[in-house]
Amino acid sequence: MALKAKTKEELELMRKSAQLVSKTHAEVAKLIKPGITGKALDKIAFEYIKDHGATPSFLNYGGFPASLCISVNEVVVHGIPNNIEYKSGDIVSIDCGTILYGYHGDMAYTYAIGEVDADVLQLLRVTKESLYIGISKAVTNNRVGDIASAIQDYCERKHGYGIVRELVGHGVGSKLHEEPQVPNYGRKGDGKKLITNLTIAIEPMVNLGTKDVYTRDDRWTVATEDNAPSAHFEHTVCVKPNQAEILTTFDYIEDAVRNNKELFFV
Repeated sequence: MALKAKTKEELELMRKSAQLVSKTHAEVAKLIKPGITGKALDKIAFEYIKDHGATPSFLNYGGFPASLCISVNEVVVHGIPNNIEYKSGDIVSIDCGTILYGYHGDMAYTYAIGEVDADVLQLLRVTKESLYIGISKAVTNNRVGDIASAIQDYCERKHGYGIVRELVGHGVGSKLHEEPQVPNYGRKGDGKKLITNLTIAIEPMVNLGTKDVYTRDDRWTVATEDNAPSAHFEHTVCVKPNQAEILTTFDYIEDAVRNNKELFFV
């Protein structure tokens, strides 16, 4: 299937949705602390999104029962918010999507609560850095494999972490998942050629231990096979000739994290 570029008008709508999902994350980040639950954070996100005239992308998507995917410690992605209280030392990956004016914004960030082990903090730093390394390859006439191999080289070959194979980034626009798939592993020069104004979600999912994962009995929650921690960072980006445009932003989140004494900034 041929890839489809977004029009100028579509991009403007996507920027608005991307800004909203970024601000939603920040509202959640303000309240992450020991004792809070995923259910409570999910309620905050739902209300904030609805109050701004939008719809949560994930709620009821394929039957998913919440607005946020919240994945704690060894959970990689698709964790269902629950009533278990977070504690110091937890890492909490939050993936959020919004539909505004018919277009999706999609973004993920992993938060470190309180006293988190140094090796886990380093996993978060490397995963976040790898996201921007991947984004640097999202330019016109590069290929999907250029993004994938850059992330894999940095995380797996340089730092020895496990890159999840079963889950990948994706195109995003009027649908949450569009072409192309954007893996975090692969060979430079492989895959579909990137075109100007293609919009994609790049999202490294990186494990401290093995790359192997499994899906729990709820048929959503994906966790590491060895129970080692996993990190997840994601931006929605637009392919451009010289440098990708990052439509989402971590700025709002990181302002909130700096002002939240219960979170460690990575």
